[in-house]
Amino acid sequence: MNTTRLPSLFSGEPFTLDDAFRTFMRPYRWETPAEAPQIKIDVSEVDDAYTVKAEIPGVRKEDIHVEIEGPQVLITAEVKKDVEEKKEGRVLRSERSFGYTSRMFNLGYELDREKAVAKYLDGVLTLTLPKKAAAHTEPLVIQ
Repeated sequence: MNTTRLPSLFSGEPFTLDDAFRTFMRPYRWETPAEAPQIKIDVSEVDDAYTVKAEIPGVRKEDIHVEIEGPQVLITAEVKKDVEEKKEGRVLRSERSFGYTSRMFNLGYELDREKAVAKYLDGVLTLTLPKKAAAHTEPLVIQ
């Protein structure tokens, strides 16, 4: 069995370029579990609405859920891994993630859920979130 020895900054041993090259060329083996996929968003605002673009690649639109309550938006998605059956050989590396992911954020105004529109195309969820019309209030008269 080969033992990997990393150079220490505090040892008296010199670190050579040859050591660095051999370490660089050695294949790396990932032992940690795959991280949950991240939902990356862009938010833009016009006078009466917000537009949110959420990057959620590799997900079917049926597996995406959006909840709106007041100024708060919650996007959840289930990323499913394809079932792959191997009769010969073995899987050497699998970097595709799977599981649940979510993203919650608050916007500056109450949102009109009834008029909200969601579209999913090419791995990007686009939400058009109209702002609720502000109720016109009369100023309080001080007596």
